[in-house]
Amino acid sequence: MKDFIRAAAHVKPNKNQLRLITETPFYAFVHFSPNTYTGLEWGLGNEPCEIFDPTELDCDQWCEAIKSAGMKGAVITAKHHDGFCLWQTAYTEHSIKNSPYKNGKGDIVREFSDACSRHGLKFGFYLSPWDRNSPIYGTPEYNDYYKAQLTELLTNYGEVFHVWFDGACGEGPNGKKQEYDFNGYFELIRKYQPNATIFNDRGMIRWCGNEAGQAHHAEWSVVPSELCPFCEVQTGPGPFSGSLEYMYNSDENIGSISNIMYSKGLVFAPSEVDMSIRDGWFYHADEQPHSLERLFNTYLNSVGFNTTFILNIPPMPNGKFDERDVERLHELGEKLKNEFGTNIAENAEITVTPYCGSDTQTVVEITLDGEHDIHYIDFCENIAEGQRIESFIVQSPDSDGIWRNRAFGTTVGARKIVPLKDLRTDRIRIFVNASRDTPEFGTFKIY
Repeated sequence: MKDFIRAAAHVKPNKNQLRLITETPFYAFVHFSPNTYTGLEWGLGNEPCEIFDPTELDCDQWCEAIKSAGMKGAVITAKHHDGFCLWQTAYTEHSIKNSPYKNGKGDIVREFSDACSRHGLKFGFYLSPWDRNSPIYGTPEYNDYYKAQLTELLTNYGEVFHVWFDGACGEGPNGKKQEYDFNGYFELIRKYQPNATIFNDRGMIRWCGNEAGQAHHAEWSVVPSELCPFCEVQTGPGPFSGSLEYMYNSDENIGSISNIMYSKGLVFAPSEVDMSIRDGWFYHADEQPHSLERLFNTYLNSVGFNTTFILNIPPMPNGKFDERDVERLHELGEKLKNEFGTNIAENAEITVTPYCGSDTQTVVEITLDGEHDIHYIDFCENIAEGQRIESFIVQSPDSDGIWRNRAFGTTVGARKIVPLKDLRTDRIRIFVNASRDTPEFGTFKIY
């Protein structure tokens, strides 16, 4: 059992996963389709192309707003469940080429990818596997059709940082249901965009299990292979016989020792938190953007909780972002700058020592250059070498010199932000009281 736990501590990200979780953990989603004009969230696939007419489309406005929030990339719905394509695809007439936009000559995927390039944002796309318009959905031929469209997007729009798939699989004509060839889809991505990460609810970047902006209580990137069968298995089976076939992303303790002991092997699959800035994924005029407090707390509970965060902003029918959303994104960016702008631990003295001779319990003591009001501790593991920390305690001394507990935490991973209240001190201690192997740390920051 001890050997298996140590093996779990050495399950590592691949280079694409590592790049995403450390360099681009916060990025945008843009949901835009005929649903924007019908008020639906899931289109039926029979909407006339003529209704799609964004007369004031402004992808530069989108990118400026996205960048103002501190996001570093963006993903557009090139095709949603209704099957309507935002680019000049050669494989269906249910696309922008039969809309009034630019007399059928427009290509919003192109306009958006070009705008992302101008504004220094990474570009990605979502191509819905479910297609309620395609007459061949539910047949083997549909996978060929889907791969042809996927190839168009992978080869004609420059560098792609993130390709987004969900598992939506509704009934097609005559009740047919599609068997998706995800292995074939992923093979094309690896061929044409080898640096892209892939989101799938069972894949390399996995779904957090909800759309409410909330990570798990303990967010593990090292999870049973049964949950993410498209990832590389990096360990042997756990020591206990049994089955994890029941497991799903919404389960709370996915990566806990009590679960992984029954696994057939472990994989590295970071979680992605997805949420819209409004209640709906597509634009509805009667909705308001969520409060700044909710968006900021979601950031803390995603980027600051060992996950990535994809935040959706839906354009209006005229093709622009609602100014209320633009303002809220700017406010979020300013909040992030203000809260995490000055690292007061930059010149701190930091010591890392084993606790009572243990190799899996560690004390990190941070001595500042004087007393400061402290609001957050921001630290990480050396995630390139695996995820190990099970739980920790944040402590500081009272006036009598006795160390007192100030906060408790579970996993750390790629980044952990610990909010603190009413704390003024010149010394902080992070006591790792449980780890799967000797903790390896990255950076320590205090704000």
